[in-house]
Formats: sequence, structure tokens, C-alpha cells
Amino acid sequence: MSAGMVPGAGAPGTGKVPVVGGRADAAPPAAPSDGRSTPRRFVPRIAAGAVFALVIVVVAAVAAWPIYHSGSFLLLVGVGSILGGVIATAARWRRWNAAIVAGVLAVTVMLVGVPLAVPSRLGGLPELARGLGELANGLVFAWKDLVTVELPVGSYRNLLVPALVVFLLGTCLVLLLAWRDDRAAYLAVPVALGMVSFGLFFGRTSVSAPWQVGPVTLYAPVETAVGVAGLLACLLWLAWRTHDQRIRALQRAAASSGVRISRKPTAADRRRTVLGTGMMVGALVIAIAVVPYAARGADRDVLRSAVGPDIDLSAEVSPLAQYRSLFADDRAGDVLFTVSATSGDLPERVRIATLDAYDGEVFRSGGEGAVDAGRFVRVPSTLDAGQGDEVALTVKIGAWDEIWMPTAGRLQSVDFEGDRSASLADRFYYNAAAAAGVQTAGGGLAAGDEYVVHAVAPAAAELEGLDAPGSPGGVAAPDSLRAWMDQHATGSGGAELAGLVKLLRERGYLSHGLDEGESAPVWTQTLGDYSFQPSASGHSLARIDTMFSRLLERESDPRAAASGNYVAAIGDDEQFAVAVALMARELGFPSRVVLGARLATAEPGLSACDDGACRAEDLTAWTEVQSADGGWTAIDVTPQYRQSPSLDVTEQRDPENVTEVRPDTVQEVVPPDPTQEDSASDDQDEQQTALDLAWLWPILRVGGISLLVLLLAFGPFLAILWAKASRRRRRRRTGTPATRVAGGWDEYVDAAIDTGRPAGRTLTRSELAASFATPAGADLAREADRAVFSPATMSDGDAERYWRAVDAERRGLRRETGFWRAARATVSLRSLLRPLTPEAGSRARSADQARLAERGRRRAEPVRPTP
Repeated sequence: MSAGMVPGAGAPGTGKVPVVGGRADAAPPAAPSDGRSTPRRFVPRIAAGAVFALVIVVVAAVAAWPIYHSGSFLLLVGVGSILGGVIATAARWRRWNAAIVAGVLAVTVMLVGVPLAVPSRLGGLPELARGLGELANGLVFAWKDLVTVELPVGSYRNLLVPALVVFLLGTCLVLLLAWRDDRAAYLAVPVALGMVSFGLFFGRTSVSAPWQVGPVTLYAPVETAVGVAGLLACLLWLAWRTHDQRIRALQRAAASSGVRISRKPTAADRRRTVLGTGMMVGALVIAIAVVPYAARGADRDVLRSAVGPDIDLSAEVSPLAQYRSLFADDRAGDVLFTVSATSGDLPERVRIATLDAYDGEVFRSGGEGAVDAGRFVRVPSTLDAGQGDEVALTVKIGAWDEIWMPTAGRLQSVDFEGDRSASLADRFYYNAAAAAGVQTAGGGLAAGDEYVVHAVAPAAAELEGLDAPGSPGGVAAPDSLRAWMDQHATGSGGAELAGLVKLLRERGYLSHGLDEGESAPVWTQTLGDYSFQPSASGHSLARIDTMFSRLLERESDPRAAASGNYVAAIGDDEQFAVAVALMARELGFPSRVVLGARLATAEPGLSACDDGACRAEDLTAWTEVQSADGGWTAIDVTPQYRQSPSLDVTEQRDPENVTEVRPDTVQEVVPPDPTQEDSASDDQDEQQTALDLAWLWPILRVGGISLLVLLLAFGPFLAILWAKASRRRRRRRTGTPATRVAGGWDEYVDAAIDTGRPAGRTLTRSELAASFATPAGADLAREADRAVFSPATMSDGDAERYWRAVDAERRGLRRETGFWRAARATVSLRSLLRPLTPEAGSRARSADQARLAERGRRRAEPVRPTP
């Protein structure tokens, strides 16, 4: 509200009190004459700042709720913001400086950090000690860990520490800044926006569901409401703050001049109000309607969007490529892990690795061409596993030493036990889209590791009833596979795929090796009357093409029709899982290969873990296809082993290892002359005897990064120290002895200014020395005046003695302030910035002095030049 001044009201001596906005309390009441203290009156600025901080805390809590989604977070917000407000109130009441406030905040974080931010460590002294360590670690690293863990994180490990920093320190800073009476109060706005942005930047990669209000659709309603509420709170507080400052300025003017302030707004005030309101409404309309509508369907880029797992699984050796090695005689009987039911029944399958990317050579996890878009991320306390039957099973690791971690269904949570439980929990990553986990602690799982898996087993869908959503593309299947499908399939969909899989398994033959050896392999001992047939490993396109080429050849042989034996494709789950995955993609089904084990099976001829003990020879691979509704259905692909391939065909062909035949070429090679040969030999000798410096680069890299971090942290302080030392050296060594004495006085004044003493520029040296009240200050002032104004000549010894006295005074100034204040004075900028900051009224005085000098100069000059 604007206020004009009405003359003739409240003139001095009339006894009237200036009125502001209709109130008669503009001028502060006079102090009582009996010496009693005046009670503190209500300050609107304090109330407005408190309301502003409360609104920001509520908006920031709503923004960060999707990150945590737990009662521990609500408790932290309530207690942390209250403590921040108490500290801010005490700091204003007791007039604490920034160092004391920082110290109190640090002590508060240490006292309440474990109960609020690391509640899992509440217990005995050892647990509290670990909690303090995790609290200190979380202040630095939890910010990064927060974007690598799947949401919501709950109270997982120390991930509540960033929230404690935001709501404790943020609330305190917003209040302290909003309560200030100078321009620094406006810094409360970026701090408040930073509190609100915490939940937005560290939150989900997807926005909330659209909200339908009649014919209007509001996109991203929660995120829009949070952003609008935070922005509107800042704008309203800034508008009120500006209005309050203007009113108080008019109050001071009225109190000093006795002019009454009118309550009636002017036309300019009304125009300003209408313009400001219109701009705010326009901004809100754009923020609520236009921006979400324009950004609908677009990916939301937050901090976790650019952060992936610590390991690149696409670079790891595919477990499917190592599948054949599990059936070696020296490993087939090893118990890899044991599964037991913690509660309820055991699931049908245990998953180890999900492989969704095929490049024509190897099926692996992730990488280019992957079917799943998910990432391997850190797992919080619980995950949303969807609908299904809840299962809980205990897994004990035996001879399994890979990074791939046996799980079941869709994971809800995992509890690690044993000596490595903390390390295992910290280095566990999970891909919800692939329903697979990896363990990177110590290079992978180890014998003795134990954990409990809580998961949900989704309802199994029948393959025959699935609809194909459309092929995701990828590597083209071999022509032989397409030709075989054309002969046996007339349509598409789950029913056609089920028929092709059944036919392929019937005309395939199980074989895990290329050579039988002197005795029957271990893996054949449980197969009964089994006739060994050799098969090559690998699942490249060439290997799959060979398998289907033999099927086509056998099916076209009249002897096969006469005998009814069409078995010709020899291999194991490695080849057949890839073949079924390629056939599914040809029919429009996204597909992937899963390595795992069956805990139970109703189909004869399929391996299963006896009593939950999964041996190496029990591991199997199956194919999963995705239906139109997004669910995945498992397909067993293990070929039969009852009917052996016909010898009429198989005896004539040996297993083929595809090789690339290149035409012979003749190239003329000019032999090197002996001189060059000797030189090459000498070079090789020098290379062999050269010092290996490969170890030096990691050391230089780590050292360089550490040095850069130190420079960024301490570089500004070192620059201040260098500037002060350079200035002191120049004053001490440059010029005549009298100039050096004057420089010593300047050094003494700067040292006093850095310790917080005021130094008016209009004071003489003696007056400055008296205000500083140091032991030798008066003597230094007299010596400096004598050096500047006395005609007597000073020697170098006098200047050196003067500087020794200055050094003694500088040390005395530092000692009397204590260690921390002395350190702060050492890096203070007050003495460096003082020459750049004009003193109040200095410009007016300089102008007056210039006018006086000009007048004196003009009076001293004659009218015309004299000879």
C-alpha cells in the first residue's frame, strides 16, 4: 500500500502522534523514566518469517514424501524443523554469530542424528558407535547413494541423513535470514526453493497420474502443486516484505518530520497492485496448465536418471556362455546353494540371471538391444512387488561364487545375515524390470553367505492364451529357423508358439558335452537308459542355424517318415532357450532367457533341486515371453532324452564347428635388410628391459584428483593468505624508511580491523590507537606521525625496529581473541575490501573538500599571468 504525506498533521510540539495506516503506534513509545526496561513489542517481520518457514517446510515435506514414504520421515521432518526453529530463535535472542550457530547445529546433528536419520542403529553402545559413523558418512555420501536406491527408500541405512540436513539446517537458515532487517533477508528465498527442490530433484523419474476435473485434465498434479505452492509462498513473502519495509520507512519519516501519512492508496498504487496480481496470475496459469500439458508424455529428468549401477553388466561374462561348464564331472555334483521355506510354500523356480540382450553371438544382461529398460539399482527396505502370492525363503550359498544372486519371483525385500551382512546389503543391486539381482561385495557371493528373500510370485499365465504385443526387433533369426517355422506354423499368438516349442522339444535331444570320455559323464547317471550323443556348446546364430538345418534335413528324409523318428537337433537348454526366444520374437513376443533352477516340477524329465539343495547339474535355462498386458510367462525348453536321433542320419555327420573359409591369396613380401632387423631386435630388447610404469598412472590420477579437491576446498583461503603476505612484504621492503614505517602502521591497522575492531577513516592515528587499546598502540601512532610529518631522517634500523613492534602487536591481537577467532581473522577479507568500500558520507565530504580546494585554488591564482 502506498501512502502520501498530508502536511500539517502531527507537527512537532503539538503533542500528536504520527499515524500510519490508521494506527497511532508508528512512533516507538518513550522509555519509562523510572529505569524499567521496555517490554518487547510485537514485530510483524518475525511472525511473517515464521509463517513463511512453516509453509516451506510443509511444501518441502510433500515434495520429498515419494522419496521416503515412511513414518520415520514424518518424525524427522517434525522434530528437525522444530529444532531448527528453536536454534534460530535462540540465535536471534542471544545475538549469536555465524560460528556459534554453526557449532550448535553441528552438535544438534550429532545428538539427534542417530535416532532420527539412522534409526536402525538404536541399541547398545556398539550400535550407537556404528550409527555415528554412518551418520558422518551420510553427510558426505548419502546424497549420491540416494539416487542409486530404488524408491521409496524408507529408513534404509543412512539415507535419511540428507533429509535431516534439509529440514534442520534449512529451517534454521530460512528463519534467520527472513528475520533480518537488511537486504540479506532476501537470501531466504533461494534457501527455501532449495528445500523444495530436494524432493523434486532426488525424486521419481515419473510424474504423478493425471487428474481429471470435468473436461479438464491436469497433468503431473502433485509436482505442479508443489512447485506452484513453493513459488507462490516465496512471491507472497517477498511482496509482504517489500510492503513492510516501505511502511516502516514512511513511519520513520513521519516520526522525524511530524507529517501524517494518508491511508488512501493512490492511482499509481492501484495500477501497481493490478499489474503485479496480473503477472502472478499469468505465471500461475502457465505453470499449472501450459507447462504440464506441453511436457506430457516426456521423460522426467532428475538426478537418478543419469545414475546407474556401479558395474557394467553388459561387460560381464554371460552366465549362459558358462552354462555347459556346470556339467563337467568335477563340478556337476557340487551343491551351489540351498533353499528352504521361511514361511509358506517354496516357489516353483529360483531365478539367478535374466538375459535380455542378444547380439547374434551371446545372450547377456543389458547392453544394446536389451528388452528390459530397467537398471540395476540399490534396494531400500522394501519394494512394491505388485500382486501375487507372498513367499519367503532362506538361501544359503555353497559353491556358487558368481555375482548373480539367486532370488525368486518379484522381490519385496532381502535381509542378509552372517559376518558379511553389512557389506552384502551395501553392494546388492536389483533390476525390478528383469527380476534379477547382483551381488558385488568382494567380487560376488561366497560360501557361507546367507540371506532371506521376501518376494511375490505372480500368477502363472497359460502360454496358449497369450496375445503378442509386437516384436521389439533385434537380431534377425537364421533362415533355417524361419523355414522350419513356416512348415509347422500357420498363424501367430501364444497357441502357435506353444505348438512350436512342444514340437521342437520332441525333435530335440539332450546333450551337455562334445566328448563322452572313457566313462559315462556324471550328468548322465540320473537319466536312466541314456544314449550319449555329442553336441557343441555356444548359442550363436551359426549354432542355431546348424540345429535347424539338421531338423529340416531330417524331416525331408523319407527314412524319418518311415521310422517316425524326426529327432535331429542335439543340444541342451543353452541352445534351445535361445532358439525359442528367437521363435517368439518372430511371432511378435518380446523374449528373454533366464538362468535358474526348478525347486519342483510336475513334468517328467525335467531336473529339479532335491530338498532345496541345488547342484550344478540342476541349473537350467528357460525362455520368458511378454504378453500384451506386460506380464512375463516362463516356457520350459529342455529337450527330451528318451528317443535318440536316428543313426541312419547322425552316423554320417559329425558335429560342425562353423568356420569362415577365406580364399587363398598370394602376397609378395620383401624381406627386411639386416640393418633394419638388427634395429628391430635392439628395439625389442629395449622394450623388454624398459621400466614398467603402468602402476604410476593410477597413483598420479588419484593424487591429481585429491589435489584438485584440496585446491577447491582450501584454494580461496590460500589466496587470501597469499594476498595478505604479499601486501605485508611490499610494505616492509619497499620505499624509504619513513615509507616503510607508514606501511607498518597500515599493517597494524589492518590487523586490528581483521580481528573485528572498528576503524573510522576520519580518526587520527592517536585516536585510532586509543580505540584499539593495545599496549604499544600509542607509541606506534607517535612513531608513524613522526616518520610522516617530521623533517628528521629515519634509518633502516628505525624502520626494522618499528616493524618488530608491529609484529608483536599483531601477535597480541591474535592471542587475545582465542584460536578460532584468530584463525578467522587470518582469512578475513575486511582489511582487503576496506579500501573498496567508501565510508558513509565520504562521497559528500569528498565533494565538499573538492569544492573548497577549487575555491581556494581560484583565490590563489591571479587574474592574468605575471611575468
